[in-house]
Amino acid sequence: MGGSSDPNQDGSDEQQKRSEIYTYEAPWHIYAMNWSVRRDKKYRLAIASLLEQYPNRVEIVQLDESNGEIRSDPNLSFEHPYPPTKTIFIPDKECQKPDLLATSSDFLRVWRINDEQPRVELKSLLNGNKNSEFCGPLTSFDWNEAEPRRIGTSSIDTTCTIWDIERETVDTQLIAHDKEVYDIAWGGVGVFASVSADGSVRVFDLRDKEHSTIIYESSEPDTPLVRLGWNKQDPRYMATIIMDSAKVVVLDIRFPTLPVVELQRHHSSVNAVAWAPHSSCHICTAGDDSQALIWDLSSMGQPVEGGLDPILAYTAGAEIEQLQWSSSQPDWVAIAFSTKLQILRVVQQIFCHLHNNIVKEQPCGSINSELDERNKVCWIFAR
Repeated sequence: MGGSSDPNQDGSDEQQKRSEIYTYEAPWHIYAMNWSVRRDKKYRLAIASLLEQYPNRVEIVQLDESNGEIRSDPNLSFEHPYPPTKTIFIPDKECQKPDLLATSSDFLRVWRINDEQPRVELKSLLNGNKNSEFCGPLTSFDWNEAEPRRIGTSSIDTTCTIWDIERETVDTQLIAHDKEVYDIAWGGVGVFASVSADGSVRVFDLRDKEHSTIIYESSEPDTPLVRLGWNKQDPRYMATIIMDSAKVVVLDIRFPTLPVVELQRHHSSVNAVAWAPHSSCHICTAGDDSQALIWDLSSMGQPVEGGLDPILAYTAGAEIEQLQWSSSQPDWVAIAFSTKLQILRVVQQIFCHLHNNIVKEQPCGSINSELDERNKVCWIFAR
């Protein structure tokens, strides 16, 4: 099955080339999804199925800029045991390493993509439980951008495992929390954080494996934290999602326990969060209210009457379960909802900070931006 650019075009070739929304419909419900970062693979993503059966599928899809269609290459589609909880391409923008894709489910798997054949081959199957052929299901993982031989996984068995994927061995395994660990994120070469069903955000330094720092705990005891995003442009900040909550908690690791700001404009549970890869103060959130919201946090240290408003909103056709901001092409955000993958262009004609910006809900695919007259232009999901 394929996809195309949004149909509401003005008909001109130039307008079609500059379409800002592209849609791909998969033959199954999409859950895990992520961008390739290689400079020679623009607009390439991996998507994975969410099927209630053992065999699932992973597809590698690519936008064909010549005709505005997102297409799947059948040769780069492969069967996967259980639904992947996450997919990540190797963080190798300069194309110096083999083209790899990692997935997590019952085990951590690393796949080699061969474009010449073309095909996808299993390179490594990594099991962190040395005492059994089984392991606790992996809830998430993160690939270390500063040291790409390292991948960190989180598991329902309360552990985080740091892998050396070149040697295919466990570098470190820590009992990270008191309950299931739901997400993990790197903040540097040897520093990572995790969130858990025990309601805490903890930071670990591999130079001191016996200790961790609790950055935040849920205000209500044992309220699980399910997702974590670490700001790569400013590692002082991270964001976490509370299970079944419509708010996103933004933390400053210099001042533990108290959120620096809480983002509270979603109307249903938030499912995903992504920091801008090129800006230290912009973040995107998405959830069951079918909305993807972009926020400007440049004023988050200052009290805002009534709470902070997003500067931009996009309404999808169903609950948004996955959100990824492209690190190699920061003008593009990808979302997944139901059987659809959409990539959305975020236009930033002038990097401006909007104050007194009013965001209104609009139909699916609409521009949603009221311009600050002093700045004239700003971020928009353009059409």
